[in-house]
Amino acid sequence: MTSPLRLHQLLRLLDLTRLTEQDTPTEMAQWLQQTARPDAVPAAFCVYPQFIQQTLLHLTQQQMSAPVATVVNFPSGDLAVDTVVQEIEAALVAGAGEIDAVLPYKALLAGDYVRVKHFMYDVRQSCGRTPLKIIIESGELLTAQQICKATELAIEGGADFVKTSTGKVPVGVTLEAARIMLTAIAGAGRPVGFKASGGVRTVAQALELMQLYEDITGQLANPAGMRIGASALLTELLPLLQQA
Repeated sequence: MTSPLRLHQLLRLLDLTRLTEQDTPTEMAQWLQQTARPDAVPAAFCVYPQFIQQTLLHLTQQQMSAPVATVVNFPSGDLAVDTVVQEIEAALVAGAGEIDAVLPYKALLAGDYVRVKHFMYDVRQSCGRTPLKIIIESGELLTAQQICKATELAIEGGADFVKTSTGKVPVGVTLEAARIMLTAIAGAGRPVGFKASGGVRTVAQALELMQLYEDITGQLANPAGMRIGASALLTELLPLLQQA
């Protein structure tokens, strides 16, 4: 049986995520009512840019202190960098506290590392001091070397976190990809966080990723160094916390 301390630790790592196409404010309000609870405060809430202000207002009404993250260059990673910069600027004006940006991973697959480096520079500059999570879309990268290279380029470009997946492609997070990314992060020479996302649906799976993070980095998993992006995980976690 998992200890109550470990379950509470997991809750504090969650980026509770709703990235549903054609979502409406009414549907978002229903989701927030179900998930944004003062007795279960996660690391952050991750929503599309058009729902940043609605989410912030709900958190204020619930007297909850948690940042709102949003996504840019999402999900394809194909936008012109000037457009991505505009997305970031608009998100920050709306109140986003964290930015999750998709790396132009197709350029990386084509060997165009210069484009990837220019993207990283512009996006990092646009974020300023706002935490930047770079999504490498590990399930679309074909080899371990490409996953490692993407992670290294994100780190070199100033990412605060390197994130596995958008959750919009067939393959999300895998233990193999997480292990490769965490090994690169552990050798970064500066603090860099890891975010597991894309198909993290069970508490057992999330706990396994937590353990892997701690084994490779030697650090206790906390929100400054690890996040788990999930949309349905809270449904399983809350009853376990109440039983603990």
